[in-house]
Amino acid sequence: MIKLDILSDPICPWCFIGWTYLARAMEARPDHPFDIEWHPFQLNPDMPAGGMDRRAYLEAKFGGQQGAVEAYMPVVENAARAGLEIDFEAIARTPNTLYAHRLLHWAGLEGRQTPTKLALFRAYFQQGRDIGDRSVLADLAADAGLDRAMIAQLLEGDADAEDIRARDAHARARGVTGVPTFIIAGQHVLRGAQPTDLWTRVIDEIAEQIAGQDTAPDPGAS
Repeated sequence: MIKLDILSDPICPWCFIGWTYLARAMEARPDHPFDIEWHPFQLNPDMPAGGMDRRAYLEAKFGGQQGAVEAYMPVVENAARAGLEIDFEAIARTPNTLYAHRLLHWAGLEGRQTPTKLALFRAYFQQGRDIGDRSVLADLAADAGLDRAMIAQLLEGDADAEDIRARDAHARARGVTGVPTFIIAGQHVLRGAQPTDLWTRVIDEIAEQIAGQDTAPDPGAS
């Protein structure tokens, strides 16, 4: 297996789009070598704990309503190209995602990280749910196969919060400025929502390299 580390934030639309493209490539290549691990990166690390009104957030970030509309046009176009239905009108609040990243960390310990990530994407972008709300997160954890009561109890405390902040800061210190960021085998970096055909080429190239290693003659053989 080849490690594929993905730095992402569950409120990042490009991350949802990028995952969709990657998932299609993996479906087309069911023998792909990727062992996926998701890592935390908060788009808004200084967001208030309770989040904020989404319209106010977008207009403040992009300089008004028109700026927000223009900034999101490429997102809308690429989501449509990827076949994703995103209901931006249903999203009332932009949350602080620290709790969501904590949930993803615990899901990783249980081998349920990708299903949990997908549950977060769908809840936020397609159902308009507040994924900064601890009760919502506990429900999503249960949907992804985790113990709801245990997750709810953990979310009431601050377990692993500092670890998430430290991992986020470490990514920034290493030069990550946006997500999604994909790191293949700890060496090769792909940034942004890469199309499916690029991912299928990457998978095919890795398969060729692995096949070449398997068929290489043993230098110690006589």
